[in-house]
Amino acid sequence: MAHGNPLLDDMAKVMTGMMDAAQSAGEEFVAEMDLARRDEIEALKELVRASAERISELEKRIEELEDKAG
Repeated sequence: MAHGNPLLDDMAKVMTGMMDAAQSAGEEFVAEMDLARRDEIEALKELVRASAERISELEKRIEELEDKAG
């Protein structure tokens, strides 16, 4: 039966611990970023599009009213 190299075993344990710590730190970083989901972004895009359209309509209406008054 072959025995493992204790130095390599210790290095593997250290590397595994470092990888676990890095993964945990990455997950925590992403959680703190408070990212929006794709469906939320799409809903906001639709809201902005509808708002821009409404603003354009109102600007035209104001222009028409100013032309009638002037």
